Amino acid sequence: MFLVNVNFDCCTGCGECVNICPVGVYQMGENGKTDPYQAGECVGCMSCVEVCPDKCIEVREM
Repeated sequence: MFLVNVNFDCCTGCGECVNICPVGVYQMGENGKTDPYQAGECVGCMSCVEVCPDKCIEVREM
């Protein structure tokens, strides 16, 4: 199981994490920023961490 954390203060809402996640962890929230609404589905591939241009996403194994 993985813990997904998004720093909303630095997220610009580019949507790259939404587009790259193979299991659909993210969606764009009403605030225009990414929302890890399906964080429990994370498989720890780290694609979102690598693609985030502002380094706003942290994924840790629990």
